[in-house]
Amino acid sequence: MSTATRYDIAITMGDPAGIGPEIICRALAAMTPAERATTLVIGDPAIYRRAADMLDADLTFAALDDPAAPAGSVAVAVVEHPESQAMPDGQISAAAGDMAFRCVQSAVELVQAGRAGVIVTAPLNKAALHAAGHHYDGHTGMLAALTGAPSSFMLLASKTLSTLHVSTHVSLREAIERVTPERIAATVKAGRDHLVKLGTAAPRIAVAGLNPHCGEGGIFGDEDDRIIAPAVRALRDDGFEVQGPISADTVFYRASRGEFDLVVAQYHDQGHIPVKLIAFDTTVNVSLGLPIQRTSVDHGTAFDIAWQGRADATNLGSAIDYARRLVAGACA
Repeated sequence: MSTATRYDIAITMGDPAGIGPEIICRALAAMTPAERATTLVIGDPAIYRRAADMLDADLTFAALDDPAAPAGSVAVAVVEHPESQAMPDGQISAAAGDMAFRCVQSAVELVQAGRAGVIVTAPLNKAALHAAGHHYDGHTGMLAALTGAPSSFMLLASKTLSTLHVSTHVSLREAIERVTPERIAATVKAGRDHLVKLGTAAPRIAVAGLNPHCGEGGIFGDEDDRIIAPAVRALRDDGFEVQGPISADTVFYRASRGEFDLVVAQYHDQGHIPVKLIAFDTTVNVSLGLPIQRTSVDHGTAFDIAWQGRADATNLGSAIDYARRLVAGACA
């Protein structure tokens, strides 16, 4: 039996030209020694040391499984890049995009090997990712590809309002085409299963309508009556506590008042806008439907303030807290 240390969470560096290294170091500095001992970070130790020095943070980093690691040091699964000098601060570069990809790839391998429980991702830049030849829509699609999952779902979770999306990073035209009974059912089931794991015995789920006022009986479109309503009825027949379609101009308000535990949004902006309006700094991005568990910040690389000591780690702290809840749920 292996005696290698298993870490509760593994944090990826994200795009090294962005605020990822800084907010990770801020989060590490705010942890208790016991929390740091169960946290693994992934990336280049030299970049983490630079960020810690910029912040005057009392952090020591050591390579994963280094027998000479100083007591209290943060373990680093080392991912270095041959073009580390081609990653200018606050700018898009293929080298930084490739580095971000390599860190996520390493995190998946570590979780699959049993070395870590939940992945927490710092932000990457999609343009840099694509410049490096990694043509994914972001972390969610990348993780699905790396794990061989047929599909995945994006949950935005906050204490006030949580939304799960039928589709995310596609055009609005394509998003409408993805509103199918099968995808709606899969999204609701993924949300229900996730909330049950976190301790909600019978999650109350609302399914948002697609068209204004759910189509007003077909006046503004028939998808709500023709596709969404039958899918919701079938789910109710299967024992799900689900309602819908409910007009998007009221359902998020009702959920924020405590009527529902989760809203299933039909497309990216329908779900993102209300959550970010209500809980921009504390919303956590959670990937569902994968064979691994992952949480993330719900913001970008913030190149305009990167490597200036100005980035706020509040959102990353929320993602880490949520990841620890997932670890605790898995151990329950």
